[in-house]
Amino acid sequence: MHDPTDAIRRFPVVRFDGISPQAHDDQLAVEAPVALVFNGISHAVMMATPQDLEDLALGFALSEGLIQSRTECRDVNVVHRTEGFEVQLEIASGAFAAFKLRKRSLEGRTGCGLCGLESLQQLDLQTLPCRSQAALVSPELIHRAFAELPERQVLNAQTGACHAAAWAGGDGGLQQVREDVGRHNALDKLLGARAWAGLSAEPGFVIVSSRASVELVRKCAHLGVGALAAISAPTSLAVEVARRAGIQLYGFCRGERVVHYTS
Repeated sequence: MHDPTDAIRRFPVVRFDGISPQAHDDQLAVEAPVALVFNGISHAVMMATPQDLEDLALGFALSEGLIQSRTECRDVNVVHRTEGFEVQLEIASGAFAAFKLRKRSLEGRTGCGLCGLESLQQLDLQTLPCRSQAALVSPELIHRAFAELPERQVLNAQTGACHAAAWAGGDGGLQQVREDVGRHNALDKLLGARAWAGLSAEPGFVIVSSRASVELVRKCAHLGVGALAAISAPTSLAVEVARRAGIQLYGFCRGERVVHYTS
């Protein structure tokens, strides 16, 4: 895990409060190129916040189906380059053979986890794991999880520019939180952190400080996450995929409000 200060840079700005401009140092979230390299082959360049990059790499590999389990990741090494960061993963030979067969060039951007696909055939929405409908999550547990989230969003409190993904346990209390300028990166970091800790099969649900887009749903489907709750709206495709994958999907989780989209 990297020092949180790697994720923040200070810039001199002029702040206008009322009619008097004031010189001020502002804290901005760092957005940097992060290359994911599998057994020496570069696969993806994400624009991400350079914190918890080991979590990001493992979570991405799992949520994109590049490896099937934590045990297929033999080693991870983060290298700071002049241009950005390189995360080098060593994966098992069987996983690497499958990786080379399905290799695609993907450029990850802040707003979209599916950018860079070369064809519609590479979009795996029809072949995502399907499961029986997961257990419902009560609105009370969702309210508790979101009530705890702001105080756990350390980077966002300092910069105002980061999304968060968090894991809530069976009682709604938050267990892990990860932040990034990209919502899908934050989720990958969370899923990776849980995989490193051997917690992927533990009960609970994911909450995100963003809309529920289809890439978030598909990542949850790959990891067997049963429920996803978002502070904003889902998209139509996110709802369709969640229903197909058996994921309980909740949106507009603000204050006392919760909308259940997969009943």
